[in-house]
Amino acid sequence: MLTSQLIRQAVSAALIEDAPTGDISCAYAMEPTALATVRLTAREAGVMSGMEVFTAAFTLQGSGNTVTPAIADGESFGAGAVLASVTGTLRDVLGAERVALNFIQRMCGIATMTADFVAAVGDRSTRIVDTRKTTPGLRAFEKYAVTCGGGSNHRQGLSDAVMLKDNHLAAFESQGIPIARAIREIRAHVSHTTHIEVEIDRLDQLDAVLEGRPDTIMLDNFKLSDLNSAVRIIDGRTLVEASGNMTLDRIASVADSGVDLISVGALTHSVRSIDLGLDWLG
Repeated sequence: MLTSQLIRQAVSAALIEDAPTGDISCAYAMEPTALATVRLTAREAGVMSGMEVFTAAFTLQGSGNTVTPAIADGESFGAGAVLASVTGTLRDVLGAERVALNFIQRMCGIATMTADFVAAVGDRSTRIVDTRKTTPGLRAFEKYAVTCGGGSNHRQGLSDAVMLKDNHLAAFESQGIPIARAIREIRAHVSHTTHIEVEIDRLDQLDAVLEGRPDTIMLDNFKLSDLNSAVRIIDGRTLVEASGNMTLDRIASVADSGVDLISVGALTHSVRSIDLGLDWLG
């Protein structure tokens, strides 16, 4: 969950990283009281995410700086749109500019890419979800951006839910522990509210996993014919998630199989930042 405290911590660290001993470009030739106004402008279309983070970069740089948003997170914008205006001391505006843009450009990129995947699903009931393939230290920011684009969050981390992946299954097998028994033993020890998901990458693993009665089965890198077969076999007994190399071109056909969820790692690990800029007004 992206909180104001997390925003302050991450943005403060980024500002220190960028100017650990001050901004020497502005320190000597610019009057400390000189004021500036700039506006955040879109160079291309996208979906907004991160306006609070953008604002924090300037207000943490100087308490007298003000940011006036022209758009809310989750809203779409076109090329040339003015997204916000910033007023503050010239030194503060220039000092916070790069940090503010780095955050908001990446977050808008994630929101925009997510919105494209959600649009590709159309009116089908399948939800687009993210993964844990996030930038270390910025998971809350990136997962929040996914929700701005209309997607949903998978677990936040290892403490949130049980998820048994290929290496877990290999470890159980090496110890002679049937997967169904492993699921039941885990169920006996975790809270009744804890969700249990199991990932498989072959259709012949399905019956053994179903025997353990998990809450969700993830079908990883299944070809479409096997995906359709698995959904029919599961027949509503668990939630079904599809994953693995999901692209916009194939997302609709995957959704047509009847899966409940499609996880897309690319939303956070391969996203392109949206081109935004700060235009000088004086």
